[in-house]
Amino acid sequence: MSRRAVDTRKRNKVGTRRLFSRILIVFILIVLVSVVLVGRILQLNYEKGSVYEKKVLSQQSYRSKEINYKRGDITDRNGNKLAVSRKVYDLVLDPVLISTKETYTTATAKALEKVFGIKSSRLDKILQKNPNSQYYIIKKYRGISKTKVQEFKELTEKDRDIKGVTFEERYKRYYPYSTAASKVIGFCSSDGDGIWGIEKQYNDEMTGSNGRRYGYFDSNLDLVETVKEPVNGNNIVSTIDVNVQGILERKMKEFQEKTGSKNMGCIIMNPQNGEIYAMSSYPEYNLNDPWDLSGLYSEEKIKKMTDEKKSEKLNQLWRNYCISDQFEPGSTVKPMTVAACLDEGVTSAGRGYVCDGYQKVNGIQIKCTSFYKGGHGTINICQSLMESCNDVMMQLGADLGRKKFVDYVDNFGFGKKTGIDLPGEATGAVFSEERMHAVELATSSFGQGQFVTMIQLAAAFSAAINGGNYYEPHVVKEITSDAGVLVSTRQNSLVRKVITESTSEKIRNYLFKTVEEGTASPAAVPGYEIGGKTGTAEKHPTGRGNYLVSFAGFTPIEKPEVMIYVTVDEPQVKDQAHSVYATEFSSQVMKEILPLLNLYQSDDTKRKDRTKATDIKIPSTKEAPDGGYSDKDYPVAEGGDGEEN
Repeated sequence: MSRRAVDTRKRNKVGTRRLFSRILIVFILIVLVSVVLVGRILQLNYEKGSVYEKKVLSQQSYRSKEINYKRGDITDRNGNKLAVSRKVYDLVLDPVLISTKETYTTATAKALEKVFGIKSSRLDKILQKNPNSQYYIIKKYRGISKTKVQEFKELTEKDRDIKGVTFEERYKRYYPYSTAASKVIGFCSSDGDGIWGIEKQYNDEMTGSNGRRYGYFDSNLDLVETVKEPVNGNNIVSTIDVNVQGILERKMKEFQEKTGSKNMGCIIMNPQNGEIYAMSSYPEYNLNDPWDLSGLYSEEKIKKMTDEKKSEKLNQLWRNYCISDQFEPGSTVKPMTVAACLDEGVTSAGRGYVCDGYQKVNGIQIKCTSFYKGGHGTINICQSLMESCNDVMMQLGADLGRKKFVDYVDNFGFGKKTGIDLPGEATGAVFSEERMHAVELATSSFGQGQFVTMIQLAAAFSAAINGGNYYEPHVVKEITSDAGVLVSTRQNSLVRKVITESTSEKIRNYLFKTVEEGTASPAAVPGYEIGGKTGTAEKHPTGRGNYLVSFAGFTPIEKPEVMIYVTVDEPQVKDQAHSVYATEFSSQVMKEILPLLNLYQSDDTKRKDRTKATDIKIPSTKEAPDGGYSDKDYPVAEGGDGEEN
């Protein structure tokens, strides 16, 4: 090896040692600096760690939260709560804050387990699965009580390490009377929107606007908030009297258990202003659990139902028969036929009509309801109502003429919505003047061929007895603000004048005689003057023995304050064609509710001769086999429509 090569090799070794020395020095310096930095960090953490921690947390944004408004209450006319919104709380966790320190996690876990029974293992899982979440609702504990919330807050005041637990207020709809007036009140969805009844009809009025809570954590990790308060919804004061409603529902349940029927409905209202005291169609349902079908079907049947079938059954359960179903009413329309003829001057109180048992119209023989061979004989219009004579009604209809008849049908509100403040009202179906031929006019005069709803008949009957004034039926009396200030009221819902006061007075007296001495006698109530008219309508297709029986009544006679209309659709008995099922029911209900409505018994109920026009004699009334007065329908001869009285 040359000297030159040896020198080069020596220089390379020296360079390598120098480079290694430099690297070693740099490494040692880095280690020393790292040790110093770590030491400084440990020192700062020991001395001021909590201060810096609070500064960091105080700079974190805290999401704003909505504050739910309180939905307006629904009360009855006397202030009893029918629907209220109760405050409940949702349990909300902030996993980020709880995980900040071990002491926070430990203290919070103990508090949650003590108050709410939440195991620490469950909290650990929540923290592990949601490490970056600042908002986690424990769904299992939604709707906790104010008492539990207060108990937890007392623990947080004693132990400042309990962190990351808040409670969000919300409202849950509750119905104190459960089933009372369920078809009228309706209920709410899980989102708080009204479904059916008043809840739906007045949803906008009872809906308020949410507030908002803005907040952040200060240097002490306390929550500092700014709050925009919510605006609560208005309250609804209904016309319903919950005590009257309760009696009605109890009586309907007793009737169904004893007799039963396909459908049954009843409306009790004030004929002087259209306010409805009670309305029920059997069965009612539990407003606090409106999706429960267990009261109607076995658990086995419910399990077999498809979702579509369940929905169908629920809609049937929620449906308000009193406003949503239409039917041929029968003889309860006869007072309106007589009233129209009196008002137009085509008849008078003393005029006699011959009932020979039928009328022949365009070759079709339409029978009367008389039990006697040859009919009722010579009777006047009062007696035609007392005996529910179809023959006289057909003669009256023919004398009035189809144009005037159609006009009065319209004025009495048939064939169109009454405007009642409830969703789901049907319009009914009546003949136009073009379709009202001789046969249609004859059958319509006694309630056959045209379809009405219960609320239409109740409103029309009220107009016939209250002096001739047609009032819009309604279930809401007033709307007030959350603070109790009157927002709106329905003091006067007069729509139109239908007949004169003098005509109405005659109708009241005739209907009083109908209860005292005629077909409606089972509707009498001891100590009260009751007026009313029965109805028995054979349902289509005829010949099957299916009937809808009904009764419309009122009291007092001079100035009616209470009107009742009850229908029993296909009573579950062998012979359905007897209005006694409706009249006796009405008597039982009226006996109990009248004192609640400040109407009391009197010993002087038969002293006044109210008709002043009964000088024309008729044969003595023949009793039906069941001991009550029959109101049975007889079919039209030669294939015509069935008739009802």
